[in-house]
Amino acid sequence: MLDRFNRKINYLRISVTDRCNLRCKYCMPESGIELLKHEDILRFDEIVNVVKVAVDSGIDKVRITGGEPLVRKDIVKLVSMIWEIDGIKDLSMTTNGIFLDQFAEDLKKAGLQRVNVSLDTIDPETYKLLTRGGNVKRVFKGIEAAKNAGLKPIKVNCVVWNSSQEEDAKAVAKYCKENDLQIRYIHQMNLSTGEFSIVEGGDGGNCIKCNRLRLTANGKLKPCLFNDLEFDVRKLGAEKALKLAVENKPKSGTFNQTNKFFNIGG
Repeated sequence: MLDRFNRKINYLRISVTDRCNLRCKYCMPESGIELLKHEDILRFDEIVNVVKVAVDSGIDKVRITGGEPLVRKDIVKLVSMIWEIDGIKDLSMTTNGIFLDQFAEDLKKAGLQRVNVSLDTIDPETYKLLTRGGNVKRVFKGIEAAKNAGLKPIKVNCVVWNSSQEEDAKAVAKYCKENDLQIRYIHQMNLSTGEFSIVEGGDGGNCIKCNRLRLTANGKLKPCLFNDLEFDVRKLGAEKALKLAVENKPKSGTFNQTNKFFNIGG
């Protein structure tokens, strides 16, 4: 499946919820968040239908995101349903890791292949401050459980304020090296003003090589993170929404004033 700029689109990121158990300062306000109504969030059968249509069109890589995907009820069941779709070659998840120790083994059995874990600091007090109450020791425990379950490679997403040479970032890098983890540095982004850059250690933010579409928790198929364009799979149907998303995928990102990181999946 090629877009009008001859980029091969084979990657679908699926936000399964806009809820999260943390309140990271760069992602979610501490309070006053207008969350989606239960009936507005896609059911599992709706998500699976979109994935099936997408796979028939050339998607073979799927990532489950949130919010925090592990707070979605029966998330292991959804992983299993997606993995059973013929044509999926790569099934992964991005998580903050807090609940990973409870789910890692079951997720692996259900078909999940690997995880990306968000970790911006290994200092307990700094982590608690950044996440507004999180316990970094639970993240360490979750990563260990993922390693034991065989969810590899484990990639760590480390958000940096200015550069990867910051003390917290260097400490995370040392932790990753000691624990056989891969690190990716994500520079601070702003959807509404269009501030973004290429992820260090990954392809995110590289518009020339972008191969992805995004499905929000309430069924909007988005061709670009930094763009307001979206196509409703409930109103248009999965096939038409997918076709329009690919045909209208912009050459590069600009800005997004419709969404927030916690409801689009990053």
